[in-house]
Amino acid sequence: MTGMTSVIPVIIPSYEPDERLISLLEDFRSQGIRDVIIVNDGSGDRYDEIFGRVRAILDETGGTLLSHDVNRGKGRALKTGFSYVLKHYPSAVGVVTADSDGQHSTECILSVMKKLREKPDSLVLGVRTFDQEDVPWKSAFGNKLTMKILGYVSGVSVSDTQTGLRGIPRSFMRELLHVPGERFEFETQMLLETAGKYEIEEVPIRTIYDSKENHQTHFNPLKDSVRIYRILGAKFFKYIFASLSSCAIDLVLFALFCRLLRGRDLPLHYVAVSTVLARILSAAYNFTVNYKVVFRSRQSAAGSAAKYVLLALVQMSLSALLVTGGTLILPAVPEVGVKAAVDTVLFLISYYVQRRFIF
Repeated sequence: MTGMTSVIPVIIPSYEPDERLISLLEDFRSQGIRDVIIVNDGSGDRYDEIFGRVRAILDETGGTLLSHDVNRGKGRALKTGFSYVLKHYPSAVGVVTADSDGQHSTECILSVMKKLREKPDSLVLGVRTFDQEDVPWKSAFGNKLTMKILGYVSGVSVSDTQTGLRGIPRSFMRELLHVPGERFEFETQMLLETAGKYEIEEVPIRTIYDSKENHQTHFNPLKDSVRIYRILGAKFFKYIFASLSSCAIDLVLFALFCRLLRGRDLPLHYVAVSTVLARILSAAYNFTVNYKVVFRSRQSAAGSAAKYVLLALVQMSLSALLVTGGTLILPAVPEVGVKAAVDTVLFLISYYVQRRFIF
């Protein structure tokens, strides 16, 4: 069906599949879903028989089987599928990605496909409910925790951060080919990449698990969780680096200006002048790094700069007020300790304000 108007292929990355993949493909055949791309992600010789059956079904329905020589991860398998669709389906409005482990029914896949047709410029997520008794507690806890962290770090609010059932617009597919992430963390990176660029649409789907204890998955709770949270933490640590480097630049410039201006005839004391000059330059550096690197803002630079200056003034005023009040209320606590506590809280609030309202 290559070239068909409004076609939406289904991409299924598959590593060491079982009969559930065959059942899904047979259901696709009965439902008339033909444009299916299966990516065998280096499953090995033991799975030749099942992939032989997969190929037979796809040959009959017009689908495609792609293969990696070795296991390269879900993210890379998805990119392999994206590349194939971009080349061979020039009229595709996007793709639907699904898992091969039986979690996504044909009905749910069709629901996501329908929503993508309605919203061809949005990322569509098939979202699960995690409050049911048959959902493994690790899956429920991990998803809810990641959802909270994702929302704070990036401002992207979704109900299911780890769903593999997604409708992805063609333009976003092209961008995702250059996004880092080769394994499960790629799906988290995909969510981060939507910020400021793509709306997210959610479609409720069935939550399907074999059992709470025996659900099979290739997700490694330790390694893959580390990869996911490393991605989520990268933006925040960039923010920390920008702040610390700004502080260092401020101190260096302050020392330099003091050395240059000491003993000169100035309208203000040289220390005050040095402080102001150093702060202006370090703030300009901090704004530039936050705008271009940390938040990768698509907002107007002038508008963001004006709001940034206002935030800086408010933050400085609150710091002075709260530190002064804190030292009066807690005279036994050293001033430095009070300031450290106050500025840490303001630092976290400032990140949220910058991410939400400035950049």
